[in-house]
This record gives sequence, structure tokens and C-alpha cells, in this order.
Amino acid sequence: MPPTATAAMPTFPYTERDLARFRETQQLAYHCAEQVAAWIEPGVTERQATAELRRRLVAAGVQDFFHVPFAWFGDRTAFRHFHTPLQFFAGNRRLEEGMPYVLDCAPIVDGYTADIGYGGKVGENRVWDRLAADLKVYRELILAEVRARKPLNEVYAAVDAQIAAHGYDNRHQVYPGRVIGHQVTRTTMRGPAGVNVLGFGVRTLQTLGRELISERLHGRSPLWADGRSSRHAPTPGLWAVEPHIGFRGVGIKFEELLVVTDDDVQWLDDDLPHVRRWTAADDSATIEPTGTEPTDAMPIGTEPSDATPTGTEPTTQEATR
Repeated sequence: MPPTATAAMPTFPYTERDLARFRETQQLAYHCAEQVAAWIEPGVTERQATAELRRRLVAAGVQDFFHVPFAWFGDRTAFRHFHTPLQFFAGNRRLEEGMPYVLDCAPIVDGYTADIGYGGKVGENRVWDRLAADLKVYRELILAEVRARKPLNEVYAAVDAQIAAHGYDNRHQVYPGRVIGHQVTRTTMRGPAGVNVLGFGVRTLQTLGRELISERLHGRSPLWADGRSSRHAPTPGLWAVEPHIGFRGVGIKFEELLVVTDDDVQWLDDDLPHVRRWTAADDSATIEPTGTEPTDAMPIGTEPSDATPTGTEPTTQEATR
């Protein structure tokens, strides 16, 4: 349904206490993902990783899930050859040396929802290193574009343009609905906790259904994609945003909450693993002697086609976090 001339943009619905609770849930999610990243090793399957992630989340106090935990290993991090939604669920792919991985979970605590994506690798993978460094550009770009109150589909297009400029592939377009993000609300619907249908919690489906109907009546959508339904300014509230980029058999993303108020936009929290990684890399670069060329990473400006192939034999094992 097209926007109506009288449709008013809703005001920001959350208090500072609400934001603190959302932040705590997001921190909990990332903390559990980091624990699993330190736990996984070659030979572990995607199903074992998701089971361990769920176990740690429940032990930390998670009561329900927006969606079930996901884990993708190897070229599945770039959603290669994905044709049906069922392929997103964890399978029997085993982690090997040099492989990238992505952990994705969406816990709910007292109705406060987080939805996070954590990228890592086991061993050496120079392509992953390049993509992980470049991912910072998308976080900054999304913030600037949304802060300028551009329509969501135009922000999506700007991300697409940046992906093309880097020589990568847009992989969030493979998600159902081609979404790069979706609104997150405090779950208040009744229903059995812990029960899911097609990977989504029953309460989640109730909430999503209510939000879809409500937003469509005003020409908006709680789903952020590149189509007609996203031709509107960012709706005040919380958005889980997940730019997902890939190159050949390597994919990586972050996912975190973006706070859109009536007059400002900011990321909910900067104390996150990917942000800390970028900060550490920036700090390292400032103390590196002038003229010294790094030998263990692709030089800035090098095209991805010049990268070390993903099959290069690693020399060490590490879980990046």
C-alpha cells in the first residue's frame, strides 16, 4: 500500500532503561558467540556449533529466541548455491583449517531482543582478513546514510554500490526478502516460549505479523530491503542491520542494533568484537613505521582477485574475535 499524505511517522518508543536492556541482551549474545568461537575447532559441525551456542545462551538467562541460532562454515558463509530457506539451517558441514565461519543468534530476555552476527576464521585466510577490514566501511556508510534520513531502499542501494566498488558480492540479498535489516521491538505477545516454526519463535511470528500489518497501513515496512515497501524514511525505533559481503568462497557480516530516534541515529553499542578489531588495527597502523609494507595482509587498494586463494595452507590456528 502506498504511503498516505496523512500518515505520520511514529515517535521513538523506548526509554533509556529500555535501551540499556536491549544493550545488555546484545552484549550477552556477542559474549556467547565469542565463547563458542573460542570453543570451535576443526572437525566441529555446524549443528554442533549451533547446539553449543544455544546451550550457552540458555545458561546465560535467555528465555526465547527471535530465531534459532545459525552457523555457516566455509563457502556457506557466502551462501553459495543457496536456493531454499531450508539451506540456512545448520547442517553437517565440518569446520576445516583455513575456513571462515559465521555465527548468528537472536536471543530474547524479558522481551528485549538482540540479533547478532559474528564472523571468524580458523587458521590463516587472507581473503577473510581483507573482507573483515573492509566491513568497517559499511558500518560507517549505513550510519551516515540513515542519519541523512534517506529512504531505506536508497541506503540499501548505497551499500550495493560500495560492495561493487570493493569488488565483492552482496550476500544479504540471498536472505528471504533480500533484507539487509529488520525492526526489533520488545516482544510482548503471549504464546509458548522456546517454540519455533520454520526457525522463528512463535512469539516472534505474532509480533512480526502485528508489525507488518500496522506498518503497511501507513505505507511502511518493518523489513528493510530494496523494493517498494522500503521507499520510506527510517522509522524511529531499533533496527537489526546485517550487511553481508562475500568474495568467492568467503563471506562475512556483522549484525547489530541501530537506534533511530526522532532527531538522531546511532549504533546502540560500540563495544562489540568487530569494532574492537577495527580499533586495534587502526591503533596498530598508527605506530607502524612509515613506508613499511605489511607482509601478511593484502595491501590497501589491492583488488580481491589478487588475494591469496582461500585454499592456501594455513600456518597457525586461531579463532578471530
